[in-house]
Amino acid sequence: MPKITFPDGNFKDFPDGTTAMDVAMSISEGLARSCVAARCGDELVDLSRVIADDCSIDLIKGDSAEGLDILRHSAAHLLAHAVTNLYPGAKPTIGPAVENGFYYDFDGLSLGADDLKKVEEEMKRLSKEDLPIQRVTLSRKEAEDMFGSNDFKMELIDEHSDGEGGLTAYRQGDFVDLCRGPHVPSTGKVKAFRLTKLGGSYWRGDASNASLTRVYGTAFADKKALKQHLHMLEEAEKRDHRKLGRDMDLFSVWEETGPGLPLFHPKGTVIFNELRNYWEELHLREGYDLVNTPHVYKVDLWKRSGHWDHYKENMFLTEKEKVPYGVKPMNCPGHLHIYKAHTRSYRELPIKYGEMGVVYRNELSGTLAGLLRVIKITQDDAHVFCTEKQIVEEVRKIIRLDFEIYGTMGFDEVHIELSTRPEKSMGTDEMWEKATSSLENALDDEGIDYTINPGDGAFYGPKIDFHIKDAIGRTWQCGTIQVDFSMPEKFDLTYVESDGTERRPTMIHRTIYGSLERFIGVLTENYAGKFPLWLSPEQVRVIPVSEKFEDYAREVKGRIVEGRVRVTMDDRSESVSKKVRMAQMDKVPYILVVGEQEMKNGTVNVRTRDNVVHGESAVEDFVQRVRSEIDERVR
Repeated sequence: MPKITFPDGNFKDFPDGTTAMDVAMSISEGLARSCVAARCGDELVDLSRVIADDCSIDLIKGDSAEGLDILRHSAAHLLAHAVTNLYPGAKPTIGPAVENGFYYDFDGLSLGADDLKKVEEEMKRLSKEDLPIQRVTLSRKEAEDMFGSNDFKMELIDEHSDGEGGLTAYRQGDFVDLCRGPHVPSTGKVKAFRLTKLGGSYWRGDASNASLTRVYGTAFADKKALKQHLHMLEEAEKRDHRKLGRDMDLFSVWEETGPGLPLFHPKGTVIFNELRNYWEELHLREGYDLVNTPHVYKVDLWKRSGHWDHYKENMFLTEKEKVPYGVKPMNCPGHLHIYKAHTRSYRELPIKYGEMGVVYRNELSGTLAGLLRVIKITQDDAHVFCTEKQIVEEVRKIIRLDFEIYGTMGFDEVHIELSTRPEKSMGTDEMWEKATSSLENALDDEGIDYTINPGDGAFYGPKIDFHIKDAIGRTWQCGTIQVDFSMPEKFDLTYVESDGTERRPTMIHRTIYGSLERFIGVLTENYAGKFPLWLSPEQVRVIPVSEKFEDYAREVKGRIVEGRVRVTMDDRSESVSKKVRMAQMDKVPYILVVGEQEMKNGTVNVRTRDNVVHGESAVEDFVQRVRSEIDERVR
């Protein structure tokens, strides 16, 4: 009789032959209905798995993160089942769960967008049949007999077979797929799903391999969660920064200039400059010195910094007079050399350098996406050189600065991750332990909840990552703080202590926006193009009622310009209602209509892009109010 230990520490003996589903049923029928799998000890198993030995058990619900992965993997199998029913010539390859959904890649399948509904209907039919999903153990020969006509599956069999077999598959009705599982108990458990789009891929992600058709979908534990997600997708499509960037004339990306190399138009450059000016203002307040460093360095420098060994594949290389150079992917080496230009005293520390430095990273073309993933990155970089005793307090100051900037932008929900030492790294165990504990202490002292992200630190040090949540619930990783003992040693950085001895400073790397390009993309989608007044490329638009009031409109415009407000005038021969509607579509925060009454009274008629009419206001009062809103960066 196996002894089952529950998460609360209680345990119970169960008869031989007990399955994970039996254990769930022994607690409640409702729990059993909501579960999709179980964790027995360290192993994820199907609910139908017989528990032969004593173990701890954790029942996995379908609405948990782990449960959703299992549910979506089963949805991928349901998709492959439906496709092979409808298109017998299609060969299934692989179909994993991914963030927010799943996909399956097929060879020999040609689908149009209209065909997705047909496949989805077949999936619904198979779900209603509530076919049991059964795990099957296969010998090598059995697997070859079952999948011999599918070259892709045969490659997987060669890769995963231990010689004799050791392979598993899952059967639902007349469909069988090679898989290690686990899966939900039956197709009826996959109810709330939607196929979302078609795409292309290559087998194993290699362009020299077969070209495949990829079908994407999403699935949730219930229809309410699915509906909420689909609404979010609709909102995300409306907010797509690439479309808004084009419609609002903010930026463009051309194949002729190079993918991943965005061109900021005048309006986009206004946003870029406002973010940079705000950043510089705060950093000067916080005691940073602003610096400027070159775009390329000799390869010897990158070898010394460790980037050559750990980051070379992401770098652009060039040559001058037969001497190899590397275009900088990071700003660190330049700041190290500025520190090294003088003998430093403990009285000077901390020394803080900030730079809006342009770096270049050799990203794969397929990963580039508007402003969110680019090759040319304007990084709001800064490095703090300090003593060991100063690390925790300096990290705390950076954390507070991060939260101040995100709060100004309207991001009040920030999730923090502490990423630890990766497999490929440089530096000693002692360095990593001190660096990690410094970040932990800073977070604890600030009273901040955080999660651990094992093995995802930078190659030179552990890091804190800031994930901001936008208006429709998506999270974006932006800022980072990294404590580094290795580079000061590699570059032989020192400072003179009070007793006259030389000591090694600690280096703190950090960004807040991360990439200014990416941050503008995130802001565009968060605000749906309706930037707060201080960031808006065009803050005010003046609209004369007719041609005879254009001189007064120009006078109003001039007085607004004197107030350091960005203003334009629409003197086109269109109706007032049309010009107001155009200003609202252009997302101009304030729209001023001027006619006979306004000219007589020396006023403007104020309305907003959201069609809120504020009525008449003296020009000076309006400018003063708007200037105050800009200066305070009201969001």
